[in-house]
Amino acid sequence: MFAEITYATRPGSERPSEDLVIAGPSWIVVLDGATAAAGVDSGCAHDVAWLVGRLGGALAAALAADDGAPLAGLLEAAIEGTRSAHGGRCDLGNPDSPSATVAMVRCLGSGRVEYLVLGDSPVVLSLVGGGVRVVSDDRLERLPGGRPYTLELVRRMRNAPGGFWVAAARPEAAREAITGAADGVRGAGVFTDGVARLADWYGWSWQAVLNRLEEGGPGAVIEDVRELEVRRGPVWGKRHDDATAAWGRVSPP
Repeated sequence: MFAEITYATRPGSERPSEDLVIAGPSWIVVLDGATAAAGVDSGCAHDVAWLVGRLGGALAAALAADDGAPLAGLLEAAIEGTRSAHGGRCDLGNPDSPSATVAMVRCLGSGRVEYLVLGDSPVVLSLVGGGVRVVSDDRLERLPGGRPYTLELVRRMRNAPGGFWVAAARPEAAREAITGAADGVRGAGVFTDGVARLADWYGWSWQAVLNRLEEGGPGAVIEDVRELEVRRGPVWGKRHDDATAAWGRVSPP
């Protein structure tokens, strides 16, 4: 189990946040809903917040049951259940249907932590004795032509071989997640890309991010992001994004 779990989340604008963080004694789940581009028809009667809530709820119920099933299997079942909850009213073959990134950790005891990352929400593990292990999915950053991407390119490459994968209406996307386990873990940080900007855009090391997270708390890390966004501006895209940070301190053996 985790000895302590803390988290904070903040919207990037006046709109409600499409991030979600849920935690239990031995697990943390962070979802980042993909904001629909203006004028794009998702083919779905539901919004991104609905998808994030349904998916998060299904994952929380499965993790709380604690049957030891692989994280990718839990995610696949959660996507399938959420797909069924659409009730036949939506065009789930539409590549622009609501979607979300997923980052999960599960503490197995004795410093062993499992992880799953699907999309650009990273997990960063603090290791006993020093150092960090970064688990990230950079497939969105490796699309043809480089940024800025066109809407057509993103829709063509979303949940497609050679492209990038997110949780939407295709349960098999869970099999594309980056999964594994690490031993000798003293703490786990779970982030949406709104916080990962510290490392991806502003030159922070992930060690510095975890130090700040542990010492100042998740809210302080988000404040640091907002300050840099105002002072230095975005590298691309919107000035502020929904931002979520969670920290799970592992119980000593």
